[in-house]
Amino acid sequence: MIRILAGLMLLASTALAQDDTAKLYAEHCAQCHGPERLGGLGPALLPENLGRLRPAEAVKVILEGRPATQMQGFADKIGKEQAEALAKLAYTPLATLPVWGMAEIEQSRIVHAKPDSRPAKPIHSADPLNLFTVVETGDHHVTILDGDRFEPLARFPSRFALHGGAKYSPDGRYVYLGSRDGWISKYDLYDFALVAEARAGINSRNIAVSSDGRYVIAANYLPHSLAVLDARDLKPLKVIEAGDGKGKTSRVSAVYTAPPRQSFIAALKDLKELWEIPYADDAKPIYRGLVHSYEKGMVEGQAILGPFPVRRIEIEDYLDDFFFDPPYANLIGASREGKAQVVNLLVGRTIKTLALPGMPHLGSGIAFAKDGVPLMATPNLKEGAISVIDMKSWQVVTRIDTPGPGFFLRGHENSPFAWTDLMMSKNKDTLVILDTRTLQVARTLTPAPGKTAAHVEFTKDGKYALVSIWEMDGALVIYDAQTFAEVKRLPMKKPSGKYNVGNKIGYSSGTSH
Repeated sequence: MIRILAGLMLLASTALAQDDTAKLYAEHCAQCHGPERLGGLGPALLPENLGRLRPAEAVKVILEGRPATQMQGFADKIGKEQAEALAKLAYTPLATLPVWGMAEIEQSRIVHAKPDSRPAKPIHSADPLNLFTVVETGDHHVTILDGDRFEPLARFPSRFALHGGAKYSPDGRYVYLGSRDGWISKYDLYDFALVAEARAGINSRNIAVSSDGRYVIAANYLPHSLAVLDARDLKPLKVIEAGDGKGKTSRVSAVYTAPPRQSFIAALKDLKELWEIPYADDAKPIYRGLVHSYEKGMVEGQAILGPFPVRRIEIEDYLDDFFFDPPYANLIGASREGKAQVVNLLVGRTIKTLALPGMPHLGSGIAFAKDGVPLMATPNLKEGAISVIDMKSWQVVTRIDTPGPGFFLRGHENSPFAWTDLMMSKNKDTLVILDTRTLQVARTLTPAPGKTAAHVEFTKDGKYALVSIWEMDGALVIYDAQTFAEVKRLPMKKPSGKYNVGNKIGYSSGTSH
């Protein structure tokens, strides 16, 4: 009886504590972060959205606020134990998947300037194709950098926790930015003005822009969906639930555009499938003979396509991210068991399985040729090695040892050198430069001893390499890509990715797409 009473008392005290925390949240947090923690003026307070913030740091933010944001400190209103309770609430998963469909996306949408009111040409004198979009995660800002003079042209506040890289319209005029909170922002590089914003999900992984410039698509963890928007004003066009059609749904790990195929390719976290979603007005010529793999109906052997149909390709294991060969005929994806699958998009099946035990970061792979053989190379997240793979035989050619695992590998058609960071290791301050002609290490650099060096990106002509010092008191360091001499250093707040317009819209083989 005593144990039963003690148990009932514990349950009662727990319920009371939860009720007190709910009241605290409603009083101090709900106005900005939403009554259901889904976000509003502030970011969503969910474990999926707070992956970059440790609980102890969250408590500090609650008490002291966050510089350069609207997040004020509450140390004068609540104590440390109450802040810890609120942080614990923020890291508690929702009991059910949130609803975020067409109506919610449309309600969130903000049109800052109508597309037809935009200037006809740039108001600046910089080369529009040699601009960089630099994401500064330290204070949630974006800098637009002139890639010839290496001078900032504009700087503006971003949504919370931009993720997945900047994507551009085919002509390079507009940049689209996706945040972890699901916000998509369209920004005009002609006059440095925000055009439109819309929240495509609660927690998003990345975005892609169709090769014809008409559509933007977002890959969502919450809810389990893909959201297709009109690229002109971010009006929602379709929300596609990610599921097997039998009740099981899946997070969407990533989405890419495949220009020659006029389609999007999606990676699913929880289903052994990859999806191809055509965006051409008439997809039949591309997909003739493959109608059996579409999710909806057939009439006398012809697919009933409709807008943005889903072609399901069954695969042997879960794949989180991909590398595409230049023709976009094949993709290679890493599984969770130290293997990789090569999937042929023409026939819609796995054609090769190979061992890649170091957990390759294939989304950061590059392509190049050696002695007439098309190769791709990828860093590894768990091992100090670069894996080099023959894209004809899909065999590992060699593994180039590095002083530690890295995250980003970058190259350029006009340079024989590929640069990789070691940011996943104790040697995080070091860069390794590979000679693609010999498949040997040519040089190592330490831009800022003791500080993380990350994410190399080349200028449009491949003459210069830009490196991020990924710290709050960080910098952008520009190197001569041939001599490796430092050219310039620009102070920045934890600069993460930097994305060159020309390289991205030209689908440079040395950068991610």
